[in-house]
Amino acid sequence: MRTIIFAGLLSFAGFGATAQDAEILPKEIQIKTATLAAPEEDRDGAMVYGYDEAGKMIVLREGTNNLVCLADDPNRKGVSVSCYSKKLDPFMARGRELQAEGKEMMEIRETRRQEAEAGSLKLPDSPSMTYILSGDEENYNKETGKLKDSHMRYVIYMPYATTEETGLPDKPHMPGMPWLMDPGTHRAHIMITPPKDQ
Repeated sequence: MRTIIFAGLLSFAGFGATAQDAEILPKEIQIKTATLAAPEEDRDGAMVYGYDEAGKMIVLREGTNNLVCLADDPNRKGVSVSCYSKKLDPFMARGRELQAEGKEMMEIRETRRQEAEAGSLKLPDSPSMTYILSGDEENYNKETGKLKDSHMRYVIYMPYATTEETGLPDKPHMPGMPWLMDPGTHRAHIMITPPKDQ
């Protein structure tokens, strides 16, 4: 259960490594923790991917709204869950497929770029939100699925957006300010990382 940096999330999200000695939490706890990343009013209706007893990523719950949530990877240190717009699911699912085939991050990135440019990989046609919640294992209650002292960050996918059209810089000039990562590419996205409480 590791805190995932956003580069890893993009390459991507919820890659399910095979569980070796990892503890697979009950379905209900995985769902509860995964949906902590979503706005409270959207949690009950979100679709949730998590892990079965063999460590394989599966759908734990079908959704009724526009969010897809990913449970914490039991093979990674720390706790990290995320929820994203269903418009992003083809992009995210393709990353999981390629990772399951043994592809490395840069190869996955290039494959998705080629497929997006060829039109075979559907990208969002409007800004699409991702919520990422992370924290430390010592602050996580496996019995209740609650995470104390967690930290939220936000990502808004805008494929091919540029600094010129958005007015956003390509790096943050102060803590917490929005900025555009990977401008002009299929991976372009606005990053918003509120400062952690001191």
